Amino acid sequence: MKRGFYTIMSAQFFSSLADNALFVAAIELLRSSGAAEWQRAALVPMFALFYVVLAPFVGAFADAVPKGKVMFYSNSIKVIGCLMMLFGTHPLAAYAIVGLGAASYSPAKYGILTELLPPSQLVKANGWIEGLTIGSIIMGVLLGGQLVGDRVSHLLLQFDLPMLDTGIDTPPEAAIASLLFLYVLAALFNLRIPRTSAPLQPFAHSFVGLVRDFSACNSRLWQDKLGQISLAVTTLFWGATSNLRYIVLAWAAAALGYGMTQASSLVGVVAVGTAVGAVVASVVSRLDRATSVIPLGIAMGLLVILMNVISNVWLAAPFLMALGAIGGYMVVPMNALLQHRGHNLMGAGRSIAVQNFNEQACILGMGAFYTAMTKFGLSVFGAITIFGVVVAGTMWWIRRWHQRNLVEHSEEVQHLLDIARTDHIPQDR
Repeated sequence: MKRGFYTIMSAQFFSSLADNALFVAAIELLRSSGAAEWQRAALVPMFALFYVVLAPFVGAFADAVPKGKVMFYSNSIKVIGCLMMLFGTHPLAAYAIVGLGAASYSPAKYGILTELLPPSQLVKANGWIEGLTIGSIIMGVLLGGQLVGDRVSHLLLQFDLPMLDTGIDTPPEAAIASLLFLYVLAALFNLRIPRTSAPLQPFAHSFVGLVRDFSACNSRLWQDKLGQISLAVTTLFWGATSNLRYIVLAWAAAALGYGMTQASSLVGVVAVGTAVGAVVASVVSRLDRATSVIPLGIAMGLLVILMNVISNVWLAAPFLMALGAIGGYMVVPMNALLQHRGHNLMGAGRSIAVQNFNEQACILGMGAFYTAMTKFGLSVFGAITIFGVVVAGTMWWIRRWHQRNLVEHSEEVQHLLDIARTDHIPQDR
């Protein structure tokens, strides 16, 4: 791996670590203020909101500006959102601003991989960066749970600045204030990300032009016989798993009687499994064999339903780890294939923006659906059943779609697989 890859990994780790710890702190802030359950569930779709709304702009911006600078600017927006939450803005609105920073961060973070590395290293790079991201989720959720816990929050609240009343008086507020240091650390790594030799692409100046360009890129990727399959799989995967992050917290409270600190550890268990699966996939998977992992998505959906019969933590922990491992092993090669096709078709930043738009729209839709079900009284066990059935059924349909492509468009699919096997075939934009 090139030297700059490790700087990118470090920047991503600390930024994601802060995002996930802030998620737990925001839940606790809402809970301690007496907010309704549906507001806590709404944190997930609110984070996804700007991924969808700004998709036509952030991808083009990431291709028009050096990606290290884009990551630095985006991280600064996250700091603003964190400060807003700390000083009285409603947590849902403040977390949406953090999501705005993440939405502009993502096209640069993933797009620079295709500029820095050849296709033969994309699966490996995705395995490491996804593994590290999942590691940051593990540590972030655990960190957030500890920061709002009695022991650590008591220590944090003992710190006082001379001659200054910060107004930080509760455990969630102390946790949020401490997370600002992680965002600053991520910013320092952002400033060290190297400029690649990839040419910058012009940024359309009109709103209509940007929307038209994004729509064309979105259509192009959905029409590509490999891009459409990888995009469908990753869209569904992230739509389900992002909402399951909150559902596991709610399930741990309902099935095991856990508080926030204990429940956050179970989310970490899922993430540990996902990281293991991602790293294994980075070693054994190949870009041209990425679609072979689709049946694992069907199995993952069916296994989610089994959460309803688990009421013992000693059974829950290995089960959740195995569930995470299946997801990690599946998503890494599919994500790499999607990046490869998108980079060849339209450029790295625009490709990731299209990917984010579809994935975050799914997160937003499923999150809004779950929030509505919660508001109208659906139990967490019912939500788990619905999520499992939707994931398994849709993955089965995607598998049939790919099998039909192999028959009806065999020459085109074979040509695209040949491109995936070499580092030196020109881009087909």
